[in-house]
Amino acid sequence: MRYRTRVTAPAVALLGTAAALTTGVPAQAAGRTGAGPGPETLGDPVYPALGNDGYRVSAYHLDLAYDATTKLVEATATLTVRTTQALSRLSLDARGLDIRSVRVDGRTAAFEQVAEKLRITPARPLAAKTRATVCVAYGADPRRTPPPAGGWVATPDGFAVCCQPDLAHTVFPCNDHPSDKADFTFRLTVPAGLRGVASGTLVRTEQLSGDRTAYTYRSRSPIATEVVQITVGDYVIKDRQGPHGLPLRDVVPVARATALEPALALTPALVAWVEQRLGAYPFETYGLLPCNNDASNAFDFTGLETQTLTLYKPNYLLQEESKIGSHMMHELVHSYFGNSVSPATWADLWLNEGHADFYGLLYRYERGWADSLGLTTLEARMKHTYAQGDQWRRDSGPVAAPNAANLFDSQRYLGGVLVLYSLRQQVGEAAFTALERAFLERYRDSSASTQDYITVASEVSGQDLTGFLRDWLYGTKTPRMPGHPDWTVTPVKASVSAPRDRRDSHHHDNSATL
Repeated sequence: MRYRTRVTAPAVALLGTAAALTTGVPAQAAGRTGAGPGPETLGDPVYPALGNDGYRVSAYHLDLAYDATTKLVEATATLTVRTTQALSRLSLDARGLDIRSVRVDGRTAAFEQVAEKLRITPARPLAAKTRATVCVAYGADPRRTPPPAGGWVATPDGFAVCCQPDLAHTVFPCNDHPSDKADFTFRLTVPAGLRGVASGTLVRTEQLSGDRTAYTYRSRSPIATEVVQITVGDYVIKDRQGPHGLPLRDVVPVARATALEPALALTPALVAWVEQRLGAYPFETYGLLPCNNDASNAFDFTGLETQTLTLYKPNYLLQEESKIGSHMMHELVHSYFGNSVSPATWADLWLNEGHADFYGLLYRYERGWADSLGLTTLEARMKHTYAQGDQWRRDSGPVAAPNAANLFDSQRYLGGVLVLYSLRQQVGEAAFTALERAFLERYRDSSASTQDYITVASEVSGQDLTGFLRDWLYGTKTPRMPGHPDWTVTPVKASVSAPRDRRDSHHHDNSATL
C-alpha cells in the first residue's frame, strides 16, 4: 500500500533502543564515528523534498521481471553510491513500491517507508567519502497509480515508464533529481512473446527456464532518473541507419508496425538537420517508442524525451509529416538540451523546453508549414508571443522562476523561445550558434544551470550578457526586443482563472510545435 510505514531489521539491531532505530546506530557508536542521518533533500526550488544530499549515485542496476499473468513486476534496484558525509542512515526517494528487503554492502539493513522516502539504516555506519552498494528488492503494480500521479504506463501487453519530472521514484528507488546523473544497466525478464527494451543498447540476451528471456541494456552515457525508459510489450525492433552510421532503433508494437513506418522513416533526416545546428548526436542510438496505449488518460503528454527513445502515443504518429515533423524535432532536440545536458534544478526547465521549441519551430518554418496560429515565420510568432510577455510573467512568473503548479506552462516553452530569439538578435546568428555548441560541449553528460548558460553566452559572444539575460529570464516586465523597437507589449489584464496545477494539465502539450 502507498505510504505504509514498514520497519525491518536484523535481530541484533532489534535489541537496541528506539533511539538506535531512529539514528540507525547506538548513540555511543554515532558519537565515535561522527555519523548522523543524511539530509533528505537537495533543496530544489521547485520540488524542495526531492533528492537526498548524503551521497551521490554513480551507477544503477535495475533488474525487473514482468509476469504477464498477474501483470506485476518483481524487481531489484542496486545502487552504487559514494557518501558525501558519514552516515548512520540514508534515504532514497521511493513511493508506491512494495519494499521487500534492503541490503547495504551485503548486510541486511533496517528500513522504513515514510511519505516519499525510503529510510535505510545500515548494520554499520558509512564513513564519509566512501563507496557503498545499496540493494533494494521490491514489487510494483504498473496499474496501481497511472500518470500523472505515477510513472508507470500500463498497456494491454506490458508497460512503459514516464518519469518526468518527479516520478522516477514511483518506478524504482533512486536519488530522484536531474543533478545526480548516473550510469545505468537494465535487465528485463519477460515471458515468451514479449520483448523488454530500455535506454541504451542491448548487450546480452539470456534464454531462461520457464520459456522466459532476459534482455540486458547498458547506457554509454549517464542518465538522469527523469529520462529513464523501461518498456515491455509485444514489440518488433525496427533498425535503420542515421547520419554517419548512427544506429537508429524504433521499438514498435507488432500490430502497428506497418502503419507507423512513414513516421519512423522521418528520423534520419531529422537527425541530419539538427546535427548541422547543434553538432553530432550525443548518444549511441536514437529512436521512437510508440507506446501501445492511445487512451486519453494513458499519460498527460503527446511525446516524452526519454534517453535514446522518445515515447509517443501511436495515433499521433499516424498523421501526415506536416502535422508531426515539428514536434518530432522538438523531442529530438531534447537529446541535447535535457538529456545530454540536464537541468541543474527544475527552475532551469526553460533550457530544455525553450530550446526544443526554438529548433522545432525553426524546422517547421523552414519546411513551409504554418503553425497552430497560421503563422509561417519565427519572427511573426515571436512578435505575437512578445505582445503577451507581461501577461505571462504575471500569470506564470518569469521564464526561469517557475513553481510546481506552473512548471510546464507556456512560459517555459514559448517564453523560453522568446529569450533565445532575443539573445540571437543581440549577439547575431554566428555568435549564437557558437555559444549553443559551446554550452552543449562544456556540460555534456552532466547538468547545467541558467547561470551556467549566461556565463557561456557571455564568454563566447565577447559581451557581458548577465544583465541582458537576467532581465529576460527573471524580470517582471518584458524587456525591449533588440532589432525590433516597434514591437509592443499588451497591457496586463486581471487573471480570469487560478494557475493550473501540473497534475491537471497536459504539460508537454504546451509546446508550440504541436
